[in-house]
Amino acid sequence: MPELMQFLLSGLTVGAVYALVALGFTIIYNASDVVNFAQGEFVMLGGMITVFAYGAGAPLPLAAAVAILTTVFVGVALNKLAIEPARGAPVVSLIIITIGASILIRGVTQIVFDKQIHRFPAFTGDAPIPFFGATLLPQSLWVVGGALTVFVGLYLFFTKTLTGKAVLATANNRLAAQLVGINTGWVMTLSFGLSAAIGALAGVLVTPITLTSYDVGIGLALKGFAAAMLGGMGNPKGALVGGLLLGVIEAMTAGYLSSQYKDAAAFVVILAVLFAMPQGLFGAKSTERV
Repeated sequence: MPELMQFLLSGLTVGAVYALVALGFTIIYNASDVVNFAQGEFVMLGGMITVFAYGAGAPLPLAAAVAILTTVFVGVALNKLAIEPARGAPVVSLIIITIGASILIRGVTQIVFDKQIHRFPAFTGDAPIPFFGATLLPQSLWVVGGALTVFVGLYLFFTKTLTGKAVLATANNRLAAQLVGINTGWVMTLSFGLSAAIGALAGVLVTPITLTSYDVGIGLALKGFAAAMLGGMGNPKGALVGGLLLGVIEAMTAGYLSSQYKDAAAFVVILAVLFAMPQGLFGAKSTERV
């Protein structure tokens, strides 16, 4: 029982990070139908910039704020310089653009910073907390709490604010949104900025546990995409549940089978979803009239 609880706690911690990455995918997908494979690089930037800002003498909260704001700038620049000029191109072309942006961001980070693995201190110390025979790191509570807070914040944003409803309107019908006076270009910019901020926050929260380096983004992007697919692409609730489920599946695979198979769990999930339930757990069922 303690062993199972330990695997479950570890899976929920990692799954919360996947959920945040999946939420970033969801925001941009809803606004533009684009799957942004640079989302993992936003997580990497959040961790790396915080590490070096903290190392330069900035207090940890300030270093984290600088990292998030810088990543937001990168996200907005990606939209303005790469996505908007290609508006009207096939979706596959836009996805390839985001993959190219991911490679570019990774290369620039490698040059500006380095290739080493880094971390910074946990927010509230590293003393483990006993929990039903298992142990829980205090930083894990920050990660899970951060994911839940972001989810609640997004829910309130999309359902209670005019700006959030404008994003949803743009997602449902871009042309109709323009006809009623919604600035869809600004909505796209907002979506990329918000997605980048969530990714950077995930990097800030998880780096004290998993460490960070210039090349961690691609793995996080693939697993965040798997989580979004599992929950239902475009559904924030699905992103949260899919991320947590994927984290638990990974932890159980590593614990009861082998850690060598842990990373394969995400790809197995993608294949299973595509074959068994293409809409995911919470995806909208679509019908086509003929």
